[in-house]
Amino acid sequence: MQYAPGSGKGATDGSPAMPDAAPKDDDMTDTPAYEPPKVWTWDHESGGRFASINRPVAGATHAQTLPRGKHPLQLHSLATPNGVKVTVMLEELLTAGHSGAEYDAWLIRIADGEQFGSGFVAINPNSKIPALVDYSMPEPTRVFESGAILLYLAEKFGAFLPEDPAERAECLSWLFWQMGSAPFLGGGFGHFYAYAPTKQQYPIDRYAMEVKRQLDVLDRRLSGTRYVAGDDYTIADMAIWPWYGVLTTNALYGAAEFLAVQDYTNVVRWHDEIAARDAVIRGRKVNRVSGPLEDQLHERHDASDFEHRTQDKLKAAE
Repeated sequence: MQYAPGSGKGATDGSPAMPDAAPKDDDMTDTPAYEPPKVWTWDHESGGRFASINRPVAGATHAQTLPRGKHPLQLHSLATPNGVKVTVMLEELLTAGHSGAEYDAWLIRIADGEQFGSGFVAINPNSKIPALVDYSMPEPTRVFESGAILLYLAEKFGAFLPEDPAERAECLSWLFWQMGSAPFLGGGFGHFYAYAPTKQQYPIDRYAMEVKRQLDVLDRRLSGTRYVAGDDYTIADMAIWPWYGVLTTNALYGAAEFLAVQDYTNVVRWHDEIAARDAVIRGRKVNRVSGPLEDQLHERHDASDFEHRTQDKLKAAE
C-alpha cells in the first residue's frame, strides 16, 4: 500500500488512521514506541526480504572455492546497481579498445548466501558484491567496493578519469558523492519502501525526503553539464547511473511514481543518453538473474556470449 506523507494513511493493523494534524514527536511512527535494551543481542531474524542472509558477524559460513577463467581480470558479482557499475566499466573499456580489460564474470547469488563462501570472503572480507581479482599483476591483486574497482580500472587503463587536476577532483567528488549518498537510497528508502516486512510511514517519509533532495542535487548539476563531472563521460556517471538514473525508469523499487522522478528532467535526459550506449546495454546483462531472459547473461567469459549464451538462447537449446 502506498500513501502520501501526512495523508493520515498507513496504519496496517486495523487501527484508525492518524488525523492530518501536525504530529508530535512521539506520533511519528506506525508502531508502538521501542525501548532499546542496554545491550543489543541478536535473537531472531529482523524480517523482510533479505532477513535470512543478514547477521551481525563477518567471516565465511562455508568452504567454497571460487572458479577462475582464462582472463587476467576475474569478477565475482551480481547485476545489482553496484555490480552493474563494474560490468559497464569493463564493457566501456573494451569498446574503447583496451583489450587488456577482457574479463570473466562469475555469478554470486547473494540470496543464497554465496557471498559468505570462503573463497569470496578471501577477496572481500566485507562479503558484498562486486569483488575483482587482477591476475596481471606480479601478485594477484584483490579489489573490493564498487567505487574502488572503478577507480582502480580507470587508473590501470588511463580511461574515464580526467588527467587535469581540477577536472579529476570534480570527477572523484561526484564518485564519492554516490558512495556516500546511495546507502540512503538503497539501505534506507529501498529497504523500508520495498523490502521491510511492513510499511511504516516515519522511515519511508524520512528516506523519501532525503532521496528527493539527492535527486535535486543531481538534477541541478545536470542542468548545466552534459555528464555529471562535466562534458566528458567518466566513472562518476558509471557509478551514479545504475542508482539514480535507473530510478527514473521505475526499475528500482517500483518507486518512480511515488518519488515523482519524472520531475527531475535533467536526470531523465542524462539517464536516457547513457542507457543507449552499447557498452551499457551489454554491461547491464552480465550477471543478471531477473527480467527478460534475453537480458540475462549469468556468466560472461567472451564477447560472443552476448550473442550465444543469454538465458533465452540457453533455454531454447535445452
